[in-house]
Amino acid sequence: MKNIPSIHKSSSQPQKLAALRQAHQDWNNTPDVLTRLTRRLSTTLSLEQQLAILAEELGGIVPFDTLNYRHRIGKQDFVYATGMGGPHRCEYRLNLEGTNYGTLILHRKQRFSEQELEGIEMILGAAICPIRNACQYIAIEQASLTDSLTGIPNKRAMDDALQRASLLSERHGEPYSLVLCDLDHFKAVNDTHGHVVGDHLLQVAAAELEKTVRTSDSVYRFGGEEFAVLLPHTAEQDAKDVADRIREAIAGIRVDGGEKELRITTSCGVATFLAKESAQEWLARADEALYRAKHQGRNCTRVFATIS
Repeated sequence: MKNIPSIHKSSSQPQKLAALRQAHQDWNNTPDVLTRLTRRLSTTLSLEQQLAILAEELGGIVPFDTLNYRHRIGKQDFVYATGMGGPHRCEYRLNLEGTNYGTLILHRKQRFSEQELEGIEMILGAAICPIRNACQYIAIEQASLTDSLTGIPNKRAMDDALQRASLLSERHGEPYSLVLCDLDHFKAVNDTHGHVVGDHLLQVAAAELEKTVRTSDSVYRFGGEEFAVLLPHTAEQDAKDVADRIREAIAGIRVDGGEKELRITTSCGVATFLAKESAQEWLARADEALYRAKHQGRNCTRVFATIS
């Protein structure tokens, strides 16, 4: 039988605990700008808040009139700006381990000295890791709200958008409409032509939807062959007109199906938000309108205005 040595818990060492306490106090109260900057940046993953902290700390060392930051994260442009003017500028591409995390530009009326440029580089060197973490956090958030096949927002993003839209409509009295689209006989496409062709058709349909609607409108994939379009400041009749344009655009798609050209149509259900209803009730009415379109011949638009 093997002897297993017992594990003895070491007692606390008062000197080390006191040193840790002192180090913590020094870390919180240090006048060192780099330590203070990295400590403040570590408190948030909001890129906007980090840039505000960076601007404040940097301005205390090297005065400037304008700070601009720009970065494309996924499919979205992130822009931050503070201050105005200045003919002289210095520009930095924020790179870490071969990856770019945006471009930062400073402007001011006087030329930057070599010592000031060196100081800016030191401060950016301390800030780049937290900025990278914030950029990666945004990218992860985007991925969780994006449909991997089509690249458009997914059902989770749609649910969040409907909740916000219903609150805004209640608050400001502006009409918001929802269009649900279901590609007709899509199962037959997969059964006949395979899922590769079916997936390609979904990608083309999503791209066509985004081209058909306004930049202020939002397109979502919330089911296998189902899409949704959220229309801000759009009343019922205008929403129906949008749905009809969508049907025309989808009907114009042509995909190589091998022996013959593949075409597709879509059915649409429309519902305009009603006061006092929940986002889920709004969605349910649009879904009921879509159900009617599917069962009344397909390739048509139906509007559902009230809860039955």
